[in-house]
This record gives sequence, C-alpha cells and structure tokens, in this order.
Amino acid sequence: MVTYNATHERGCSACLTPLNDVFKALADASRRHLLDCLYERDGQTLGDLVAGLAMSRFGVMKHLRVLEEANLVVTRRKGREKLHYLNPMPIQMVYDRWVGKYRRGWTRRLSHIKNMLEES
Repeated sequence: MVTYNATHERGCSACLTPLNDVFKALADASRRHLLDCLYERDGQTLGDLVAGLAMSRFGVMKHLRVLEEANLVVTRRKGREKLHYLNPMPIQMVYDRWVGKYRRGWTRRLSHIKNMLEES
C-alpha cells in the first residue's frame, strides 16, 4: 500500500479532506443519481427521492448521509418533513482545484493555434 501525504502551497494536508469526501461521495452512481434528482427539483423529501430509485428507503438514507457528510446535500425541516437540497459549492471547489486549471491551459493552446493559423 502506498501512503500519499497530499499538500498544497500552504503545506496543509487537512484542507484536502473535504475534497476527498466529495470524490468519495461522487464515486457511486446511485449518489450521483440522487444529486441529479435534486438538481432537477430541489427540496425533495426522502419519500420523493426513494420513488425515483429502485432502492430501499434505508439504502437511500445511507447514500444521503454520505452526501450530507460531503456537504453536497443540505437539509431543512419544514414542519414534519425533512427537505433535501443540492449544495453545488463542493462541486465548484473540485472544478476550481482539478478541472479549471487544466482547462485554462488547453484554452490558451487552442487560442495560440488559432492565431498561428490566421497569420499563415
């Protein structure tokens, strides 16, 4: 087994823990489906979410717990109901940290190629 101590510019490996939780949560297709359901219609109850999956109520509750621990889903009580809402900020953080920096490089390269072709 390989142990990797990830650090960033400030040398703090603890700050990557929330992103690790997000990646863990997104690794499962059922959890991604739950997030898609909340993206389509935010503020759903557990019963609403169970109806959209071929899974037990207990199974959906376990997946929602993982999503809540990763801060991808937040809940609010409204009377006797517990409503689930999508929190897109952790996904944006993943994008900023891992996707955005690579995308910028490709955009620059494509722009450079475009300019070279136009000058030819």
